[in-house]
Order: sequence, then structure tokens, then C-alpha cells
Amino acid sequence: MEDAHCAWLALPGLPPGWAFFAVLDGHGGVRAALFGARHLPGHVLEALGPEPGEPDGVCGALRRAFLNADARLRALWPRGEPGGSTAVALLVSPRFLYLAHCGDSRAVLSRAGAVAFGTEDHRPLRPQELERIHDAGGTIRRRRLEGSLAVSQALGDFAYKEAPGRPPELQLVSAEPEVTALARRAEDEFVILASDGVWDTMSGSALAGLVASRLRLGLAPELAPELLCAQLLDTCLSKGSLDNMTCILVCFPGAPRSCEEAIRKELVLDAALGHRVAELCASAQETPSLNTVFRTLASEDIPDLPPGGGLYCKRGRVRLGSLLAPIKALPWTWRPDSCCPLGTLSPAGPSMELRKKTPLLSYADQRKEDRPME
Repeated sequence: MEDAHCAWLALPGLPPGWAFFAVLDGHGGVRAALFGARHLPGHVLEALGPEPGEPDGVCGALRRAFLNADARLRALWPRGEPGGSTAVALLVSPRFLYLAHCGDSRAVLSRAGAVAFGTEDHRPLRPQELERIHDAGGTIRRRRLEGSLAVSQALGDFAYKEAPGRPPELQLVSAEPEVTALARRAEDEFVILASDGVWDTMSGSALAGLVASRLRLGLAPELAPELLCAQLLDTCLSKGSLDNMTCILVCFPGAPRSCEEAIRKELVLDAALGHRVAELCASAQETPSLNTVFRTLASEDIPDLPPGGGLYCKRGRVRLGSLLAPIKALPWTWRPDSCCPLGTLSPAGPSMELRKKTPLLSYADQRKEDRPME
């Protein structure tokens, strides 16, 4: 598992309504991702200062925070050892949403029932990236930087940051993030941050459609994002994702709410699937396997399947007593109740008793521990 993440529901020294979330996906080991998850929020706080100017001042602060975190990581990194991490982060203020990313971990914003913004992966063949790489003396082979690295922006990967006379943001691999500021609107529904294991199987619009459809099923607000993250990752696993997966779902006041018609259709669909599975089992001489039943259902015209996920979202309904492979990502979720929220945070997986015994560390506590290379 090379993914890591962080979720800060309040930022020390800043007014209520500020929050920070990030998903990191390591390559060549997990250490760069763990370092980013532990230390990037602190660098963001230091760069913001007590009165950040919006939006330009905050955008500049996020760029400095990523570069400063990368410089700190370099000072601690064993010389000559490979490894790095992509990162995608969401900084929430009462007025703006700031998205910053390096590499191929992505974020999408759903607004008024459609994807209003999505980040673009940093690949070596992207024109701006290609120009920087060539200017730094690099080459692209097999669509990869120096024939090896699939992304052109990342924390770490210091072997690609040795071009003499060039600042950190102009090296073969840059840790300077692409930052976008989006003015908040009442129609803002949610933001999804996820590592590439999720995006390997689902597009931004498909994922947003699936999330919106699940939110309309009327789960308790404090549970909906957490359970939805688990179902989202389960769906990607069913669709064949072979990579580590981590996602964060941040819901805003404009997120879809419970809909009686959506709930009715879901109940009808579940009943129909259960009836059809029973028919397939009864007609077979031996109890069919989960894959056999699933392939049969996939070949049939089944109405009202979840948008984006389709039958894969319902794989758990046709288990026939078999258990799917466990999801190894740990989704963190936040659901604010107002534009200046003090939301709740809860990890999926462990028991509620364990959750109560493992509170989040404050920024000061994390600074005291100072164990960056775990």
C-alpha cells in the first residue's frame, strides 16, 4: 500500500470554515506519500500566515508550501534512493475552493448536477510539461520521462531534480503544484479527491454521477460520505482496478438530499436482482459462482442501474455467500452543515470503539512527534 492521506477539519490560527484535505500516491515506496500526508498541512499553514489574501495570496501560498515540503523531504531523503509521490489537495475557505495537484491523483468538483471542474494529470507529453523537460535536458521514451517515470510532477523523485542552474520548479520533475481557485457557490455539491487506482476504472463524470445517485438514497448525513466512499472503492475493485485506491469525499450544503423516488427505484432494483439471482441458482445443476452469475446479469438489460457504476455497483447484491476481496484504502470523509462548517470526521473500517480511542492529532502534536520518514 503506497497511498496516504490527511484531513484537517479546522486549521489552527485561521477562522472557522477553513479545512484541508489531501490524497497522496507513492511510487518506489510509501515514504514520500507518508511524509506529505504528515507534513504538507503544516507547510500550508506556515505559507498561509494568519491573514491569507484571497484568492491570489492563497494560490501562491499553496505553491510555496509544496515546494517547501519537497525541500524538507530532500534534506531527509537517503541520497541516491528512488521514490516519490503524487499529491492532490483541497483547501476550503468560506469563500473559495482551492485545488492543488502534482501528478496523476485527481480531483473533481460537482456543481448543480454536473462536473464543474476536474484536474488534469501531469504527464510528460502534456505540452507545458514537455517544454520544461526538454529545457532541462530530459527525454521522453515510451511516453515516460527518461523511459521510466509516468508523471512529470511529484514530491520526491530527486534523481530527476539535478539539472544544474535551474530552480526547483523548472527541473525535469517539479514539485510546484498546479493551483486553481474556484469561488464557492450555493450549487456546489461535493469534491472527490482520489488516487489513480480509482481513475483507472472511472471517469470524473461517471464517478460524480455515481456519488450523486447514492446520496439521494437518504443515508444519515453523518454516515453517507463514509459509506459512499466504501461503495465507490468496492465498485472500482469490481471493475478491475489493480492499483492502490484512496478517496476523500467532501460534501457541501448543496449536495443531493434524500429522494423518495430514488429510494423506491433502488428497492425495486434490489428486489429484481435478488429474484433474478434466485432464478439463476434454481435453474443450475450446481450452485453457480459469483463470476458466472455476474456475467449473466451483465449480458441482460436491467433498468435503473446506478449511473457511473452500473451493475458493478451492485456486485455485493449477488455475492451468493462469497466475500469480495477487502478494500485496503481508508476513506476519510467530511460533511459540513454550513458554509463555515465544523464537520465530523470518521475512518471507515475499524470499529466505532476504535475510532473513539484514536482521535486526530493536532498540528502541534504532529510537530512534536517529528517522525517524517516512517
